[in-house]
Amino acid sequence: MNIVGSPGSGKTTLLERTCIDLGQKHTLYVIEGDQQSSLDADRIRKTGIKAVQINTEYGCHLDAAMVNRALKELAVEEGSLTFIENVGNLVCPALFDLGENLRMVVYSVTEGNDKPLKYPYMFRSAQLTVITKTDLIPYIDFDLQQAREDILKTNPGIRILEVSVKTGDGLQSWYDFLLTSFFPLPH
Repeated sequence: MNIVGSPGSGKTTLLERTCIDLGQKHTLYVIEGDQQSSLDADRIRKTGIKAVQINTEYGCHLDAAMVNRALKELAVEEGSLTFIENVGNLVCPALFDLGENLRMVVYSVTEGNDKPLKYPYMFRSAQLTVITKTDLIPYIDFDLQQAREDILKTNPGIRILEVSVKTGDGLQSWYDFLLTSFFPLPH
């Protein structure tokens, strides 16, 4: 799963909580992409999940070769789920296929309502949008219904989930999505 979104949208926080809540029962791996530092990979490793940091230096996105090297370093097991947290950016990562099965846009309510219309290709290239930090809606100028409409304008087939990692609201829907998409029950 290729996770894309702006810096500060909540990608790492959502991943961290997911690793804590699902990592005991399911095999998860994380590839972290940033221009510099290992801060995000360090956060994920503290949850007990194997993580690799890719630093792109001046680059604004990960590419398939970088991800392939990271997958080999992680020694990913069959039947597992690997999250790729791409470099925080709403432009460059939309243009590069990393070989992922699913692309997800993390979109925070703190970013304002204009992102789906200003960066439509990012939303068009994804199958899922997770709107984060929903607990802040009472305190900011953000219209959730308008955001949903604008996301669906750019990509009528996209699925939208709303979560607050802080309060836990919506996390079960997120986990249900992951479990049915990547760990389906045997028939």
